[in-house]
Amino acid sequence: MSTSKKIKNPALIIMRRELKSYFTSPIAYIVTGLFLIITGILFFTTFFLQNRAELRLLFGNLPVLLSFFVPALTMRIFAEERRVGSIETLMTLPVTEIDVVCGKYLASLLSTLAMLCPTLFYVITAEIFGSPDYGPIVGGYLGAVFLCASYTAIGIFATSITKNQIIAFFTGFIICIALTMLDSFLIFLPAKIVSVLSYISANAHFNSVARGIIDTRDLLYFASLTSLFFAMTVKSQQKSRN
Repeated sequence: MSTSKKIKNPALIIMRRELKSYFTSPIAYIVTGLFLIITGILFFTTFFLQNRAELRLLFGNLPVLLSFFVPALTMRIFAEERRVGSIETLMTLPVTEIDVVCGKYLASLLSTLAMLCPTLFYVITAEIFGSPDYGPIVGGYLGAVFLCASYTAIGIFATSITKNQIIAFFTGFIICIALTMLDSFLIFLPAKIVSVLSYISANAHFNSVARGIIDTRDLLYFASLTSLFFAMTVKSQQKSRN
């Protein structure tokens, strides 16, 4: 019975294994600690210096922060196993490439969301000392979840193509920051291609959701971006297995 269950749910077994490894690793606490320090500075700068109990400055910088911290969390998940050779052992088990990628992706996404959860303390602080507008707050966190889902997919793709964690980090970071900063350069481009490139910008879609506007185009964008890099990771694993 136990073996049958394992065969039926290999992705969940891999997810649990990865989560256990994540929460026993010091890198997880270091990355999360640095993330909370920076987000805390952004929130309390607004709170104390501008005397406003809001999270606008935090959400305004969140796409850039996630571009850095999500790849930092995901950089080891495939690269380390490639380096030590344990990925070959894993792939000899009765699992498919989709099972492996799905399990590792879910574990990485949950780890990323766990990093984001403590920032809810800032919402509590804003409520105690002010009267925050919850529309942008709910929209900001919803957009953050979408960003985490997409950037996690990018991060696991980056770590699936190399044995070096540093290379995996920079590859994921470059892709994420390019998608984040793309709309900053649209003013320098011809009008004919601005509409096309603005759709590719993750920051533009995040800002749309953060304003409380739930547009199907934004949902489609994040779903497509996540699916694209998830599929590319599966292809990468299939190629390395063959």
